[in-house]
Amino acid sequence: MKWIGRLIVLIVLIVVVAGVSLFFLPADRIARIAADQIRNATGRDVTISGDVSLSIWPVLGASVGSIEIGNAKWSEQGPMLTAQNAAIGIDAAALLSGEIRITNIAATSPTIRLEQRKDGRASWQFTDASGAATIETQTSPDTAPRPFSIQKMNITDATLIYDAEGADLVQYKGVDLALDWPERAGSADIRATLRPAGEAVKVNATIGSFAGFLAGQVQPVTLQLSAGKGTVSLDGRASTAGEVAGKLTLDLPDTGAFMQALGVGAVDLPKGLGRSIDMASDITLTKDRRLSLRELVANLGGNRLTGAADIALNGTPQVNAQLNAGALDLTGVTGSGENRPSGGADSAASGWPKDRIDASGLAAFNGEIALRATSVDLGSFKLGATRALLTNDNSRAVFELREVDAYEGTITGQFIMNNRAGLSVGGKLYANDISMQPLLNDALGLTRLTGGANAELNFLGSGNSVDAIMKSLSGAGAIAIGKGTIQGIDLDKLMRSGATGSGTTVFDSLGATFKMAAGNVQNDDLLFTLASYQARGKGRIGLGQQDMDYTFTPIALNANEGNGIAIPVRITGPWANLRIIPDIEAAIDLNLGAKKEELKDAAEAKLKAAVEKKLGVKAEDGQSVEDAAKAKAKEKIAKELLKIFE
Repeated sequence: MKWIGRLIVLIVLIVVVAGVSLFFLPADRIARIAADQIRNATGRDVTISGDVSLSIWPVLGASVGSIEIGNAKWSEQGPMLTAQNAAIGIDAAALLSGEIRITNIAATSPTIRLEQRKDGRASWQFTDASGAATIETQTSPDTAPRPFSIQKMNITDATLIYDAEGADLVQYKGVDLALDWPERAGSADIRATLRPAGEAVKVNATIGSFAGFLAGQVQPVTLQLSAGKGTVSLDGRASTAGEVAGKLTLDLPDTGAFMQALGVGAVDLPKGLGRSIDMASDITLTKDRRLSLRELVANLGGNRLTGAADIALNGTPQVNAQLNAGALDLTGVTGSGENRPSGGADSAASGWPKDRIDASGLAAFNGEIALRATSVDLGSFKLGATRALLTNDNSRAVFELREVDAYEGTITGQFIMNNRAGLSVGGKLYANDISMQPLLNDALGLTRLTGGANAELNFLGSGNSVDAIMKSLSGAGAIAIGKGTIQGIDLDKLMRSGATGSGTTVFDSLGATFKMAAGNVQNDDLLFTLASYQARGKGRIGLGQQDMDYTFTPIALNANEGNGIAIPVRITGPWANLRIIPDIEAAIDLNLGAKKEELKDAAEAKLKAAVEKKLGVKAEDGQSVEDAAKAKAKEKIAKELLKIFE
């Protein structure tokens, strides 16, 4: 029995001596031992240097001057973590039971590099020295997973680098990161502050079963990102592989400020098209960065859209969407139309709007958007119910107007905006039974012409303002109007008295073709038909300068013994102050041309007879009076010369 007692005493003595000896080991020696243990647990090279301080119980802890943890073997981009003044604490009691419970991690100015490959490999997935996965990333019947948790983590002024294969490199500096994960099997709260453009961007997230999330499992997630007085929130499920599903909401009073805070740069979206955003949608994001939006409801700062969209997020977003809108206001792109001609002197003085049109939003995406709207406000033009398809490719947008109710008729065709090398607009439009008076009022400020029209137009203009575009317009077109009126001109009164006065001319039809160049419309074949009259027209209409020089020639078909009487009317000046003046000289040429020549011939014959009588000569056929007088003078001189020799 004494030997048994002595043996127990010896064992206790050995344990005490070994434990006390641990306190007398050099700190750097213990740091190397700790580095070896981390290397064995994670499969990563670990280097600890600088001043080292240690604690043994109840927290096995270390504070080091600097630490470097290597990356996965397949990575070629440098260590996963480097830090100065790093500290780590491990629950010693839990470690004795086989659980890695890190009570605290703290680091100042670390660089953290996270990498992910398309085949699913991620740099935060660890293996032990034998190559077996840890942190429950893999299990086998023969290998039990090693329990792992981090109760608290606090990192300040970090550089965070995220490199996902096939995507742009993401790098943030000045990052603060905090983690609270009290229970290994429970949820974790994460708080992060990033400063990609100097202003703080805050991220708060709660992840259920954080251990499973780290192992690549899909877990419940709530997240809120705040920047530039705007917030983006997610309530759903996600995984470290980039899979996300749930309800996404955006509350962005100023989208430009929000994007600026994220480091994207200045983004000045058109009014009504995302300058502010209030949006909610069910979303699904897959591993290959394909985003699906369903049950989408978005207020874009005046325009409300509903529908669905699929977006590929690799590079420039590729969009395929079906959207429905109520009253759609596009004046943020086209200009408000407030300065369009309205018949007043102020409008004529101001001309077309000269404000620069910002079409940079055309570079924001590529793809197709099918749109239905109850109405569309284009500034100068107002459309009714619209069904259209927008196709955008490298800053060239084509609006295919499949069916548009406009001005009591319908419009089909294409409208194109191209901002690849400066802004240009163009298209081919076909109108059916359009009411001309409201159309011309919206387009040109003209209200005199009424009637339903069929028309076609192809056009092209360029410039960075409405003014520049209108002054550059080129193209061609044709128009045919049925019964209508010209207000302000009474052709019947004009034909009877020669006075324009006021009144209205009712016509049976109107047709014309035209060409455009440098903002001027040139027409030479306008034809009106009326019950007893006909009117032709030709001249120039200045779309760019808002002026015109045009001549109408009405013809009274039953006048002048059935030969007709024509009185040309010239319309000149700015649209705001047009002058309508009968062209009397042209009227005389048209109506009295034959009589004028007859009177001229009679006057010449009378004058010839008087001269012949006065001079006593008689002009022969084909001979002028002057030649006859010269011949008679020569004859008389010859006779006088002969008398000298008699």
